Amino acid sequence: MGYEKMGFMEEFNFWLNDDYFDQATKDELLSIRNNESEIEERFYKELEFGTGGLRGIIGAGTNRMNIYTVRKATQGLANFIIKQGTQSKGVAIAYDSRNMSPEFADEAALCLAANGIKAYVFESLRPTPELSFALRTLGCTAGIVVTASHNPPEYNGYKVYWEDGAQVTAPKDKQIIEEVQSIKDYHTVKTMSKADAQSKGLYEVIGKEIDDKYMAELKKQIIHPDVIAEVADDMKIVYTPLCGTGNVPVRRILSELGFKHVYVVPEQENPDPKFTTLDYPNPEDPKAFTYALRLAKEKDADIVLATDPDADRLGVYAKDTKTGEYVPFTGNMSGMLIAEYILREKTATGTMPENPALVTTIVTTNMTKSITAAYHVKLIEVLTGFKFIGEQIKLFEQTGSNNYVFGLEESYGCLAGTHARDKDAVVAVMCLCEVAAFCKKQGRTLWDMMLETYEKYGYFKETQYTITMKGIDGARQIAEIMDKLRKNPPKAFGDLKVLKFRDYEVDKVVDMETGAETKTGLPKSNVLYFELPDDAWCCARPSGTEPKIKFYMGVKGTSLDDAQERVDRLTEAIKALL
Repeated sequence: MGYEKMGFMEEFNFWLNDDYFDQATKDELLSIRNNESEIEERFYKELEFGTGGLRGIIGAGTNRMNIYTVRKATQGLANFIIKQGTQSKGVAIAYDSRNMSPEFADEAALCLAANGIKAYVFESLRPTPELSFALRTLGCTAGIVVTASHNPPEYNGYKVYWEDGAQVTAPKDKQIIEEVQSIKDYHTVKTMSKADAQSKGLYEVIGKEIDDKYMAELKKQIIHPDVIAEVADDMKIVYTPLCGTGNVPVRRILSELGFKHVYVVPEQENPDPKFTTLDYPNPEDPKAFTYALRLAKEKDADIVLATDPDADRLGVYAKDTKTGEYVPFTGNMSGMLIAEYILREKTATGTMPENPALVTTIVTTNMTKSITAAYHVKLIEVLTGFKFIGEQIKLFEQTGSNNYVFGLEESYGCLAGTHARDKDAVVAVMCLCEVAAFCKKQGRTLWDMMLETYEKYGYFKETQYTITMKGIDGARQIAEIMDKLRKNPPKAFGDLKVLKFRDYEVDKVVDMETGAETKTGLPKSNVLYFELPDDAWCCARPSGTEPKIKFYMGVKGTSLDDAQERVDRLTEAIKALL
């Protein structure tokens, strides 16, 4: 322990005394100089540059998000780009409404510029999916988004995208991580002044032109503009951007499509890095809808929408006309409504492409299997993370094997169209409002359509059970849980016996009855999946960004109540096993 203790204290003293670090950073560190546990927490390791990039608490220290850790990460990315020989293409950069987001975006841009790589920086905050679109439109080699998505206010983050517009996938993700980790000396990290970068043509501000092109692409996804025009006067939409980046693009697209009554939650309309009105700026959290539902009741809204701070995920409530109450939709439910609508209407209007494919992740609802089968659309399942859905679009383009019609994941993210290669809440809002308009024309609500979809395909129900284990011991405990499940896979969860066990870490699927082994066919990942009878399943994976282990599970019931009972029983069985 002595060496480690020395390690973090040495690092602390280096930051405190070296000329490289500015006075504000030193002042912040001086304020904690007598708090050894705080010093350890900030310096016991480097903020991990993971497969998605960086994410952490803002502050001074190696294990924090600050201009120095951001600059160092960018130097690693620059080194990788130069080794690829693609530095002449430049890098696009966007950022969200969080504390330090504009500063981190500039820090990254000026490090790239100092390495001779041009940075295209948005003039003000923009949604993550628009960055994906921008870097493809500008022909950049890579993209960076400064965002911590739906994390609490003290966090910020940094995500890296590659030239296809998706977040970096293997093997490039690991290669970039190696470049970042190989930088041992902060003094080797380059930067330059903004004035110099601009005069050398290495820093360019982007904005309106990209916005206009992005809007034009979104509109191409509309199937029935006539239906929207017909009911636009009668439909009432309540929307909250949750103090993030969605406000401007979402209002603009709905207005340009002709929706007349869009009410934005005033308390959450403007960017607020403190997220004052929110415990947690996450559309998966029912409490995030408190203000929106109040406004919805006041306006008698048909549909209530919330986008997360970087506007790549969408949460939804819709009115149940029988009870007058607003019903929450999970990401699986809203995704299935859009999928069913797109597949049904493209089939009906003869606009379905040849060899259509819908792409989803292994932890998304099994209803996708029933819907794609009904419309003769190929279903492709990938690992958790939208970058793997984006990667499939790239593979379709390269091989001509399939045409992408829709992609979704359970965590409230989906993508219609191929303008972006990441989940896009702006296009999701637009699609869902079209579905709601289609329902309204027929005198139905989104909730009515959801019930009909359940009647047609079965009452699928999913949930999650998460265990959080913080601190240095947390990671070890999470590893132990995974190890136990991996070495002794349970034969059953309660009364549901395990039919097949998939271990993505070693690429094998075991038939629990016969012992026969086959391959998963997906990349290596620390994920375990249990196939259960009657379309039920359970999946365990440690979170890549937080100290958590997540259990995803799904069932298929004969009614809403039956599905709820089944999923409750499965959850209890998992808790009992642990």
